[in-house]
Amino acid sequence: MESKVVDENEEGPVVPMRVDRFGFVKQEHGPTEGLARSRSAFEYQRDERRIRKWRKMIGVGGSDWKQYVRRKPHVVKRRIRKGIPDCLRGLVWQLISGSRDLLLLNPGVYEQLVIYETSASELDIIRDISRTFPSHVFFQQRHGPGQRSLYNVLKAYSVFDRDVGYVQGMGFVAGLLLLYMSEEDAFWLLVALLKGAVHTPMEGMYLVGLPLVQQYLFQFDHLVKEHMPKLGEHFAQEMINPSMYASQWFITVFSYSFPFHLALRIWDVFLFEGVKVVFKVGLALLKYCHDDLVKLPFEKLIHALRNFPEDAMNPDILLPMAFSIKVSKNLVELKQEYEQQRLKPPESPVKQ
Repeated sequence: MESKVVDENEEGPVVPMRVDRFGFVKQEHGPTEGLARSRSAFEYQRDERRIRKWRKMIGVGGSDWKQYVRRKPHVVKRRIRKGIPDCLRGLVWQLISGSRDLLLLNPGVYEQLVIYETSASELDIIRDISRTFPSHVFFQQRHGPGQRSLYNVLKAYSVFDRDVGYVQGMGFVAGLLLLYMSEEDAFWLLVALLKGAVHTPMEGMYLVGLPLVQQYLFQFDHLVKEHMPKLGEHFAQEMINPSMYASQWFITVFSYSFPFHLALRIWDVFLFEGVKVVFKVGLALLKYCHDDLVKLPFEKLIHALRNFPEDAMNPDILLPMAFSIKVSKNLVELKQEYEQQRLKPPESPVKQ
C-alpha cells in the first residue's frame, strides 16, 4: 500500500469564517451580539408586521414617503427611533437624508467624477482603504469590490468638494453607507450630509482644523458639566476633556469603534433628527457608567471612556435613555457662547 506524500504547499481544508448577521467576521471568543440565530415564530411575525407597516409608509420606491411624513411626522419619528427594518434601511436613509432628490437632479455627475476627474487625495485614500471596517467581508479583499467602491466614493467626493477633499474619518461614514446602497447612492448621501440637504452641514468636521468638531466638543463639555456636575468636576480634576474620547463620536457618528448594531440604530435617528442625537447618546453613555467613572483615576478613566462595557451598548437600554435627555435649547445657547468666545480678541499680557 503506497503511503501518500504530503505536499507542504498544498492548501488544507478551508475553514468557514464565523460571520455575524451584518457581515463582520467574529472572533472565536468575542461577544455574541449580532450572530445569526434561529428566530421564534413570534419574533418572525413581529418583524414581518413591522416591515409591512414600513412598506405601506414608504410606498413603491419611496413614492408615498414625503406625503406620509407631512401627515404623520410623530409616527415616523417613533418608528425610526424603534429602528428601521434592515431590509429597508438603505432606501429609507436616502429618503430621510434628501440624497434621493440630489441623485435625481444630477444624472451622470457621479460617473463623471469617478472616471474623468483626478484628485490630489488619491494616494491618501488608497493608504487608508484597508483601515476601514477591516473585519467586514465586503472590505477585506485587497483591491476587491468593496475597497474599489469605497475608493471611488471617496475620490469622487474629494473632487466634488475640493475644499474638504478627503479626511480619514470620512472612510467610515462612506463605508457604512456602502453596506446599504450602491456607490452612486452612497456618494449622494455623503453630499447630502456634508452640504446639509436636511440638517446642519457636516463639512466643518472635515475642513482644516476641524472647526465644527471643536464647536461640538465645547458644547459637549458644557453639557456634561450641566447634566452630570459630579462627573464634570471629576473630569476637571483629572484633566479629562472631550477631545480625548469624543472626537470620533462626532467625526464618524459612532461608526468607528462602536458595535455595529448600535451604530445602525444611532444612524437611523441621526439622519432623521440631526447631530443632536450624537450629543444625547454621548451623554447617555456617561450617565449609564457615571458611578464607575467618578471613581477612576486618569489612566483608567481614559481606558474606560474608550472601552465602554457591553451592557452599556444595548440600544434598547441606551437609546431610550438618550431620547429622554433634552439638549436642543442648550445647544443653541452654547453655539452662541462658543462663537462669541472665538470673536473675542486675545487678552494682552498684564504689564508688571
